[in-house]
Amino acid sequence: MTALAELETTIQTAAEKVGPAVVGLGRGWGLGTGVVVAAGRVLTNAHNLRGDEATVTFAGGRRETGRVAGVDLDVDLAAIEVDTGDVEPVAWDPEAGPPALGTAVLALANPGGRGLRVTTGFVSSAERRFRGPRGRRIAGAIEHTAPLPRGSSGGPLVDSEGRLLGLNTIRQEGGLILAIPADAGLARRADALWRGEPAQRARLGVAIAPPRVARRLRKAVGLPERDGLLVRAVEDDSPAGRAGVQPGDLVVAVDRRPVEGVDVLYEVLDAGPDQVRLTLVRGEQERDVEVALTGAEAA
Repeated sequence: MTALAELETTIQTAAEKVGPAVVGLGRGWGLGTGVVVAAGRVLTNAHNLRGDEATVTFAGGRRETGRVAGVDLDVDLAAIEVDTGDVEPVAWDPEAGPPALGTAVLALANPGGRGLRVTTGFVSSAERRFRGPRGRRIAGAIEHTAPLPRGSSGGPLVDSEGRLLGLNTIRQEGGLILAIPADAGLARRADALWRGEPAQRARLGVAIAPPRVARRLRKAVGLPERDGLLVRAVEDDSPAGRAGVQPGDLVVAVDRRPVEGVDVLYEVLDAGPDQVRLTLVRGEQERDVEVALTGAEAA
């Protein structure tokens, strides 16, 4: 059998085996894709959804209204409960580990239920990072070369055996695609969403500007330039608000770590502390404030 014939067989086999588990999301207003990972359960990207329900289109055109069981915007993940009928879920081994560089992959999509697409490519990196819808970095993303049309986000990336490797999420410059890894962490988050448990990550309750903006604004009002994150707004009754953080404050350190960018702040918060110490510059004065995070709801 020639290489071309082998590739043809691989694509056809994937379409037959995995294709029925690839569903379309949306109707009219937008397009998206999801994948059946268990009976009655579909995973997709959070940015594909609006509201508490989703139109789910299966192979053959059957449409069902699914209930959005949970959404985790930080990692761009959403769990949908829907009647999947006799659809065979995609094979998934969360403990398998990341794919090696050069692994042949297939990307599948059903944009808005308008028909199955299958493309092929190779893993070009298995340890990429990108920012989710709320600015947090998603680690361990799989970068690959399988091209995808608009409306493919949330669809499965699989290996040549049809095993789920990730959820295709974002298109980069040059046509490369990033997929959220289908690892143990994703499995835990998905199970929590189906149980109705909200994503639990500590947040300060502030809107911030990046260091370059902070430096420019401080210079504009005649204040010394400092690296840090400028607080643009503080939510009412948030951990930061209760600690006395105010709009215009410059966060220059968290738990004594210099804040060179927002990722430092996220790293400290994601470690799950009961409280953090923020070093703030207000005008020309520097001060420390203790922000209690225990029991704080994600915001």
